Amino acid sequence: MGKTRKRGRKPKPATEEETASQNYSTASIKDAVSLPATTAEAVEPNDPDSQGCRRGRSKKIKVASPERRSSRLADSNGDCATAAETPLIPKWEGTVKVVPSMDAVVKVFCVHTEPNFSLPWQRKRQYSSSSSGFIVGGRRVLTNAHSVEHHTQVKLKKRGSDTKYLATVLAIGTECDIAMLTVSDDEFWEGVSPVEFGDMPALQDAVTVVGYPIGGDTISVTSGVVSRMEILSYVHGSTELLGLQIDAAINSGNSGGPALNDKGKCVGIAFQSLKHEDVENIGYVIPTPVIEHFIQDYEKNGAYTGFPILGVEWQKMENPDLRMSMGMGPNKKGVRIRRIEPTAPESHVLKPSDIILSFDGVNIANDGTVPFRHGERIGFSYLVSQKYTGDRAQVKVLRNSQILEFNIKLSTHKRLVPAHIKGRPPSYYIIAGFVFTAVSVPYLRSEYGKDYEFDAPVKLLEKHLHSMAQSVDEQLVVVSQVLVSDINIGYEEIVNTQVLAFNGKPVKNLKNLATMVESCDDEYLKFDLEYQQIVVLKTSTAKAATLDILTTHCIPSAMSEDLKT
Repeated sequence: MGKTRKRGRKPKPATEEETASQNYSTASIKDAVSLPATTAEAVEPNDPDSQGCRRGRSKKIKVASPERRSSRLADSNGDCATAAETPLIPKWEGTVKVVPSMDAVVKVFCVHTEPNFSLPWQRKRQYSSSSSGFIVGGRRVLTNAHSVEHHTQVKLKKRGSDTKYLATVLAIGTECDIAMLTVSDDEFWEGVSPVEFGDMPALQDAVTVVGYPIGGDTISVTSGVVSRMEILSYVHGSTELLGLQIDAAINSGNSGGPALNDKGKCVGIAFQSLKHEDVENIGYVIPTPVIEHFIQDYEKNGAYTGFPILGVEWQKMENPDLRMSMGMGPNKKGVRIRRIEPTAPESHVLKPSDIILSFDGVNIANDGTVPFRHGERIGFSYLVSQKYTGDRAQVKVLRNSQILEFNIKLSTHKRLVPAHIKGRPPSYYIIAGFVFTAVSVPYLRSEYGKDYEFDAPVKLLEKHLHSMAQSVDEQLVVVSQVLVSDINIGYEEIVNTQVLAFNGKPVKNLKNLATMVESCDDEYLKFDLEYQQIVVLKTSTAKAATLDILTTHCIPSAMSEDLKT
């Protein structure tokens, strides 16, 4: 019959590269994760599947208790039997490193109930989230504003504790994405030292982000360095403030956790990260100047009042011909005012085409930057954001070749389409099945998704991006939808269309519209809409039909509570 064929293939001896590779993998796992005895079982030495790469399905890692593990090692042959004599029980006391600032980091549990912008008379189904926070002086806890947005209940749990404590939200800063909480239970504050704030870090300074991200229940630590410091876009607040960019991983759940320097002092709050296929490990931190502004604003006013703005849109003056035409000499630098917010206090003194030369004595360059630190420049809006609402500032401008100085009072931004509704329920008004509401960024996001800037109607986007409010109470009022009834036949397809006028009178805001309709004695109700559309309804019939429509759709009232006052 000849030679008997061998079943299977004789394993090749491992090459030097494979041996080195195996050693590196084991070392990296050991160095990266310190596991207790109850965690993943080590690969048995006699297991053929552990030699190099295996074919077929991967083997599942079994979890064994210390007792089962040691008994199994005792029953095996060879050198492994000696392992039973020295059971692998870790000495926790010797391995734990006590870091006081880490003990002040808490886990934040929040139940959210968001408003329903499509059906503004009710709210959406509640949902839960977890994030991070940390204890500061004055029996207060800081976290991110988006972590407790639309909260109905907030609870905090300390490191190593099994108790959740009910918390009260003291202030929410939407622009800077910071929220302040407190706990009334004295037990929560026992044995915890508050985190201290450090100075702004320099580039390449080491930072450690501490928090409770997804992937586990215990505290997590990631480290990196400060890679950039500049004016950043704060996604939650739709604002631009000073921010730090770091290369430490910031994942979901890290929000609100502190970024600590090598001395254990807080240099920022983790709040967002950049998710893009071309980048990795880019996280953003709210720096201490912004945090301290928020805290001092609360202490000074008893509430969060916001970050002031200058209220102007400006143009760079980098072109030499442009500078010469504006009467700027070779030694003058600044930026040109394009437009001024009509609701801003400075609209009474500043004019379009004024050249802003300096703000509070700090000269502004032609690209709109000011000196920041050694070798760094930053946008001059940073100087404005350091002020508080109601503060005054010296602004030097060039107008018709003359230098003028103004003492300007600073205020917060009044947007035609607000970035937030600040926790209030959305306003609405219903007549004859027409649901009228005021447009906000959360409304657009609810109607058209996160890509609303591409999918929303062009007319609304143009108002959102470029239009300025002419008065502090001006709103963008739209027909959100039409609740179908016999009274509104032919109007069913009107959706998210702006209301310009009612019976020939311009509509300033939603309350103005509701007042005019409710007090109307004319025979017809006539609404002038965008795109030259009109809606005409008989007054008596429309008001009579409204009650039936409310009953059909289980709507408690024809208008929101804020419109009744």
